[in-house]
Amino acid sequence: MPYPLTTPLGRFGIETALESSERCVATIPVGGLRNPLTGEQTLAPLAMLVDHIGGLINHARRDLDEWTVSSELALEIVPEATEVLASSPDALVVGTSQPLGSKGRGALGMCELAVAGTVIATATVRSFYITVPGSLTAWPQDPAGSLPGPELGRLMAVSAGETGGTSSVLVQHDDPVLNNSVGAVHGGVSSMGLELVGSATLNRDPEGAPYRTASLRVNFLRPFHGGGEAHYRATPSHLGRSSGVAEAEAVGRDGRVALIARVTAYR
Repeated sequence: MPYPLTTPLGRFGIETALESSERCVATIPVGGLRNPLTGEQTLAPLAMLVDHIGGLINHARRDLDEWTVSSELALEIVPEATEVLASSPDALVVGTSQPLGSKGRGALGMCELAVAGTVIATATVRSFYITVPGSLTAWPQDPAGSLPGPELGRLMAVSAGETGGTSSVLVQHDDPVLNNSVGAVHGGVSSMGLELVGSATLNRDPEGAPYRTASLRVNFLRPFHGGGEAHYRATPSHLGRSSGVAEAEAVGRDGRVALIARVTAYR
């Protein structure tokens, strides 16, 4: 099932093939997408797919009066993921999710991502259940719309921000297409932003061997709204000969930290 281009899922080409309380399957194209801060091929779109299928399997188990809010996302990527994607640039990443454990006040979804039959990542998404909000933005049903361009920065409505020292910054501009049903930036989009700045800040030395993202762990603290001073920022907490760790955060237009993340990468 494709989504309208005027929705977050449609903009990034996600299509859902199966949706049930026992198993969900969806795909995303990632060929040619590059980190707008480094110009290098990026694994960040994997987080967009994980947020969708991991959240979807939890959402599928809700009661009639319940809604889901994601609280954590954890992504683990195999060392050869970049090579697998480069060898199949036109292949779709296929994500499959299933429930892990029982449903209570919250739920945990387990995901597996593969390209041409090769598993490149596993992930989990933890959600909690709330009463259905009184006002939800209805997603458009019309498939019409246009993409802003093939570059990831344009798709995400982000641009490089001013920074000093060792930090990296992406400004998150306001774009209603990127918002979820409660009017905040879609969790998959914000998770991508955190990985992009985390990876960029670990790879600021053009002469050094590149650090490749191995894991991304995101905590969703509150709704993240783009526009104004909204941005993603990351600073390195460790730069070793073999591994690097970056701490990242998404700051909303109200100046409050909405998400925090840790990116771990290896050479």
